[in-house]
Amino acid sequence: MPRIIHLAETGSTNADAMRLALGGEELPLWVLADSQTGGRGRSGRTWVSQPGNLHASVAFRCNAPMEKAGQLSLLAGIAVIDAVRATMDLAPGTDLRLKWPNDILIGSAKAGGILVESTSARVGSGFLAILGFGLNLITSPDTLGRAVAAFRHHGKVPEPLAFTETLSEKIFFWLDRWQEGEGFPAIREAWVERAGPMGEPIVLNTVAGPLSATYQGLSETGALRADIDGDIKEISYGDVMLVSQVARDGTP
Repeated sequence: MPRIIHLAETGSTNADAMRLALGGEELPLWVLADSQTGGRGRSGRTWVSQPGNLHASVAFRCNAPMEKAGQLSLLAGIAVIDAVRATMDLAPGTDLRLKWPNDILIGSAKAGGILVESTSARVGSGFLAILGFGLNLITSPDTLGRAVAAFRHHGKVPEPLAFTETLSEKIFFWLDRWQEGEGFPAIREAWVERAGPMGEPIVLNTVAGPLSATYQGLSETGALRADIDGDIKEISYGDVMLVSQVARDGTP
């Protein structure tokens, strides 16, 4: 089991993990905080971090080609779903699922997110990878402008430290399956099994405005496959929302 540094409060567990790794700490290494004052989500968004929820990051060396680092977000999502199932007895009908590229959903409500960061700075062999996790175990923020959910409404939740220990086991299990990117077909299959149904209506937020599409799984590299007006496109970056989320929130 990798070492876990448990803090009462910090600015960002991702920043802490990066700093400690670059400072020579033995890897892999986890940083877990009871609360986080400067948490970040994807695209620089603020991630509200309330006490009782999970705020944790793991740093490790990765020997995969840097262009495959984005697949780690998909792998991390699989590990979260598996860790939740292993530590919680979810209420019947709880629709726990993934949304590309890094959201944990209950139904169409966001229950957590993943932030992957990497640097080509050498840390022994390979590059340094940081996987950051924010999970609404106890409470859900009301500042995201979209539907949110907390796991405590769907079953008895574990303590963050116990959850982190299980999450760590799942991450390194799937890293072994990933095989530095060579085993991505197994990751792709596992991710699709934990995501929504093929053909599900989605909205892609682009620089030109929102586009209606349907979800068509993942490409061989991990990009989102979307049917836009009969053409299958591969989306490697951007915001994706379910139509049900747009309908509930009013705006994409």
